[in-house]
Amino acid sequence: MTVFQKSKFSQDCRAISHRPVDVHENTDSYLNHPTLGLLYSVCLLEEKQELFTTIYAKRLFFLVTTTPTGIKFEPIGRTNARLMVENCLSQRRRLGQSQEYNKLQTLYQQTF
Repeated sequence: MTVFQKSKFSQDCRAISHRPVDVHENTDSYLNHPTLGLLYSVCLLEEKQELFTTIYAKRLFFLVTTTPTGIKFEPIGRTNARLMVENCLSQRRRLGQSQEYNKLQTLYQQTF
């Protein structure tokens, strides 16, 4: 198990993206990995479990679980990551969370 420090970098990342900033928009979540650099949060799977990917290539995926002792970091395959995101999309569609669904759908299309 590897322990990482989770941080929010919404201000810096929004400045780089060259798009208007919506004050009410959710901030993006990043994980600072000592070897791979910044990992980007793809989606929240369960209360204490998120799917992350490498920020630039979006080719390596990690299941990150928050525990009382730290953050558990588990690499997963691209196919499994894709299925997890598809399940999140279905769940958001069923619950009528259109804004979250649209954001995740865009990320899904860019990543897979």
